[in-house]
Amino acid sequence: MKFAYICFLSLVFIACKDEPKPSISVEEPQFKKEAEAYLVKATGDTLTSLDLEVADDEYQRQTGLMYRNSMQDNQGMLFVFPDEQLRSFYMKNTRIPLDLLFLDEDYKIVDFQEDVKPMSEASLPSKVPAKFVLELNAKQSEALQLEIGDYLLLKD
Repeated sequence: MKFAYICFLSLVFIACKDEPKPSISVEEPQFKKEAEAYLVKATGDTLTSLDLEVADDEYQRQTGLMYRNSMQDNQGMLFVFPDEQLRSFYMKNTRIPLDLLFLDEDYKIVDFQEDVKPMSEASLPSKVPAKFVLELNAKQSEALQLEIGDYLLLKD
């Protein structure tokens, strides 16, 4: 009986041994140029050209720039929504600081969230309805001196 008890305890010990937990690794998504555009002052002066990745379905809008370690200054992600309404974003699993430009249906800048903190789940809402949101590297809005009324012009 004693032998059976020792065998039982040995099996329990082996079964309860801490197994290494598998780690989940996510490959960094690569930038995929899907459109070209210009940021333009309300006066019509072109500020810069951009290569854009487009998030135009629910999955792409939910994942956005998550798991990216960097983005070039001439790149951005354009979120396309089916209608114009108040928008709210967060930075969960987004490793790089960003500027969020909220655009109306005519691609005119109607609001900003600048230099937002990476990895934060805090809500980043627009103050007015927007149909599009353009994400750029943090400080780009300031460097380009973007203002409400400036706009995004898509290349044909």
